[in-house]
Amino acid sequence: MSTTATTRDMGTRYQICAQTVMDTSDPDIVFDADGVSNYVHDFEAFRITLPDTETRDRQLAETLAEIKRTSQGKTYDCVLGLSGGVDSSYMAWLAKDWGLNPLVVHFDNGWNSELAVNNIEEIVTRLGFDLETLVMDWEEFRDLQRAYFKASVVDIEVCTDQLIQGALYRLAARHGIRAILSGTNWATEWLMPPSWNYRKQDLVNLYNIHRQFGNVPLRKSTTYGLRQQIWYTYVKGIKTYDILNLVEYSKARAKEVLIQELGWRDYGGKHYESVFTRFYQGHVLPQKFDIDKRRAHLSNLILTGEITRDEALRELQQPTYDEELQAEDKAYVGKKLGFSTEEFDAILSAGPVPHAQYGTDLEQRKRFMAWVTRLSKTRNALLGRKPIP
Repeated sequence: MSTTATTRDMGTRYQICAQTVMDTSDPDIVFDADGVSNYVHDFEAFRITLPDTETRDRQLAETLAEIKRTSQGKTYDCVLGLSGGVDSSYMAWLAKDWGLNPLVVHFDNGWNSELAVNNIEEIVTRLGFDLETLVMDWEEFRDLQRAYFKASVVDIEVCTDQLIQGALYRLAARHGIRAILSGTNWATEWLMPPSWNYRKQDLVNLYNIHRQFGNVPLRKSTTYGLRQQIWYTYVKGIKTYDILNLVEYSKARAKEVLIQELGWRDYGGKHYESVFTRFYQGHVLPQKFDIDKRRAHLSNLILTGEITRDEALRELQQPTYDEELQAEDKAYVGKKLGFSTEEFDAILSAGPVPHAQYGTDLEQRKRFMAWVTRLSKTRNALLGRKPIP
């Protein structure tokens, strides 16, 4: 059942999906005659492409065999990034169950909650894994986050997400490890409107934003763009495996396992293991950009059958998180980033600016893909193969 109202910014007709809780806060959403959004139809089409249980189990066995084969004679067979959240924590538990010996890596960007630190310590201790914590240079990282706030772009988390990816690949290369386990999964993350995020590997965009608004040179930061992607993937042969897509993954069941087996404690929100992410997703996005990411996360769980639409609507009736804590986080984040109260208020109330306004790496990627296509055609010609249409 759809409802009507007006959106805050455009004055257009408000509508909410009849089957999920996605609404017109996503500017690209489309509804059919029954009020059902494109996400429902797209997910149904996507679900059909998923392998059956037997095929998926075979793919998992083949993947684990490949990881172990490429790590023979090495101390570790893979790198596993651990934030302390549900996805990465459950992935660590599965790695132990599968007989893998990962080098567990935690990326410390200065915003860990105390609960996240405790969860991480408990997990690696109980599983008996080695942990390497990569601590970012705070002056550089703070300057980069300040630049993203000043740029007024939607995806401030690019700073963390890109540097995490770069750090994992560099560490894997240093140890001669060919496999990285990723907690990315369709069961909880399939649905995310493109306008609510930005491409994490666009180093051109990151450098341009920092060049315009930053002051501290990025000499120690583990940035990751197209050049690094080519080097680590094609030259070093390092693969990233979205391993949770090869199991029957349920967020609710994963939490039960983590609590019972690893003494894990919940944060009350997706990615809220970070104080910064909690403030960004729970305050900045709703207040500045009219984006409540809970809509996407909850809709994903509706589509996979984990929760009902009524349960999602009830959750959306609640604040993103405790309003007093939001005020505390705002004061803490602003002070830690070196903004005065007045300056931070002005930044948070400034109008959004598209990432593309600062330049992108799209031309670089087009040239690279054209080169790959030409190389593939040449190789096929030499081998006498017909090109794939």
